[in-house]
Amino acid sequence: MRASITHVLGARPNFVKAAPVIRALAALGHEQRIIHTGQHYDERMSDIFFVQLGLPEPDVNLGVGSGSHARQTADVMVGLEREFTEHSPSVVVVYGDVNSTVAAGLAAVKLGVPLAHVEAGLRSFDASMPEEWNRRLTDQMCDILFATSPEAIGFLAREGRPVDAVHLVGNPMIDTLLANLEKFDASYGSRAHGLTGKYVVATLHRPANVDSPPRAAELVAALHEVAAEHDVIIPLHPRGRATLTAAGLLDSPRVHVVDPLGYIEFMSLVRGAAAIVTDSGGVQEETTLLRVPCLTLRPNTERPITVTSGSNRLVTRDELASAVLKATNDGPYAGELPPLWDGQAGPRIARILTRWLGSESADD
Repeated sequence: MRASITHVLGARPNFVKAAPVIRALAALGHEQRIIHTGQHYDERMSDIFFVQLGLPEPDVNLGVGSGSHARQTADVMVGLEREFTEHSPSVVVVYGDVNSTVAAGLAAVKLGVPLAHVEAGLRSFDASMPEEWNRRLTDQMCDILFATSPEAIGFLAREGRPVDAVHLVGNPMIDTLLANLEKFDASYGSRAHGLTGKYVVATLHRPANVDSPPRAAELVAALHEVAAEHDVIIPLHPRGRATLTAAGLLDSPRVHVVDPLGYIEFMSLVRGAAAIVTDSGGVQEETTLLRVPCLTLRPNTERPITVTSGSNRLVTRDELASAVLKATNDGPYAGELPPLWDGQAGPRIARILTRWLGSESADD
């Protein structure tokens, strides 16, 4: 017999998106089960997020750790097949576009378990990105699709997803940001890391930016150019650390490399920044709400609403330094926020899931 709503979480962006959904479902009295796949296994990159976001302790941690895309995805599928068989869920909820997400979808659909995707329909249309395939494949398997932005609805329609399965709910990542806003201390950068005056935060981990030594050298040269004017602090993902260091990242005294930070610490650092350089997805949205100029070092983004709103700009390595320095001079983003960024995405998702589960029970 199916009972609980099962959430599958694999990496830190998932935790931020899931927290308001889990909280809202709990308020409606639903039984829930949380599976942490262990895709991010460093304590700073996973466990601390559960504590800071008030998430319940996971019911199980699969502990898959790192590995190739194929091995990681396969290990998650095997572990989840066992979990879904032993604890048959009423619905599995997945988040974002990490390997754990598509693995959960494959495990669920092959067992006939209903699937819901939070952050459905985002597309970069860059087939070289593993995350793009994770997004597309997951959405094809889903019974319920929760879109965070209007353009996602059109993308899902073009891919043949049923209109009645798609729901525009807003952005649960923004729910978490608003719920914790008072905890973000803009003075954290100067207090904890000795940053003076205006400073720039950089988060860089994508293979196109950090795997190739020549490209890493170009990136480091651009960051050093920025550091001639402002301190640059980089919470450095394990991916790319050796390549960027070998390219001379630490040769500038105003470039500060730190280990990955907890959610509260990182968002405090961002809140006090004059600009952000990133190749991450979620950071583009978080900076929009915090009104910190964002320069995204990618040729495309699955979050175009941040570009059209004016808070985010796509840049190349060649133009990075000049774009960052211009942004620090122009000051905070002052435009309108995207629709439904009101802190109520979690409750909307919970209500829709409740109605859907009720209709499914009535059909049995």
